[in-house]
Amino acid sequence: MKKYIRIEEGAYRGKDQSGRVFALVKDYQKNSTREGGFVTVDVTEQQGYEGLDRVRITVPTIQAVQIVPEAEYVKFRESVTESVLDTPTNTAESDEAAIERIGARFAILNEMTEAIAQDQIKGMIVSGPPGIGKSYGVETSLMKYSTFDDIAGRKRKFEVVKGAMSAIGLYKKLYEHAERGHVVCFDDCDVILYDDLALNLLKAALDTGRKRTLQWGTESRFLHAEGVPNSFDFHAGIIFITNVKFDNVKSKKLRDHLEALQSRCHYLDLTIDSMRDRMLRIKQICREGLLSKYGMDKTVEDQLVEFIFANRNRLREVSLRMVLKIADLWRMAPDRYQQLAEQTCMRAER
Repeated sequence: MKKYIRIEEGAYRGKDQSGRVFALVKDYQKNSTREGGFVTVDVTEQQGYEGLDRVRITVPTIQAVQIVPEAEYVKFRESVTESVLDTPTNTAESDEAAIERIGARFAILNEMTEAIAQDQIKGMIVSGPPGIGKSYGVETSLMKYSTFDDIAGRKRKFEVVKGAMSAIGLYKKLYEHAERGHVVCFDDCDVILYDDLALNLLKAALDTGRKRTLQWGTESRFLHAEGVPNSFDFHAGIIFITNVKFDNVKSKKLRDHLEALQSRCHYLDLTIDSMRDRMLRIKQICREGLLSKYGMDKTVEDQLVEFIFANRNRLREVSLRMVLKIADLWRMAPDRYQQLAEQTCMRAER
């Protein structure tokens, strides 16, 4: 049976969590090396933890954790969400100002991508939660510079690589796009950040020196069979799109690596750190024509966005992907898309 707790006194990464109510994942555990302990809680439906499933809340004693009924958890979650989303006075930013801020960040993303495609800068790391259009903006900008290659039937000078990537696979991919004017974009390849060898290759490819030489120091039949040398100079641009917010990384070892990456290239945090920002990003993109291909009336489009807003706490995710999934249901059954969405896009009510 699920338990719910209220933190009377506690913190997460230095931020006070007192008074917050969470769904409990793992009971109180004492620290082995210092006083106090921690509880592990579910944050998938909490504000301020986007991209995370669970976290450890540090507490001074077990008495700082109080078991509460589910009704208190639901009331707390709704009150926090409403205060963040619906009450402009609780934030220094109006909705329109926030939309302008978010739009400006994505405009910078497009501008920086174009600069990399034109060989004006070497690389960029883009950080933001999943499903907000990071990849779409980058790919759209890169495709502008492939128009003539497409017309001439030449191979494009950019590639977007998605998913798992080993160190040797990274080395090979960088070799394939080593020429000046090429761009290789790594999207959702966060596994690279946790592999020391892959990280060192990425740092070498982004080095600020005049010459960027990459080396594979051991004999490899795979590389030999693929015609990849054990050493080559890299002249291309790199874009690394990640869900990891570098400023929130706790591991000192990983943080040191990430700081080394940041020192070698530009780092753009899209600053979509709350549910409110996600909803405003959705409104912004819908204004720019996200749903135009569906041929909806403006009224219908507004109703669809409002439906997502009203059910934000039940949806499996709040993202641009979810908007398109629900729009697909509207195209399939305009009169019943909301009922269908409740069954296929939302968590069951308990």
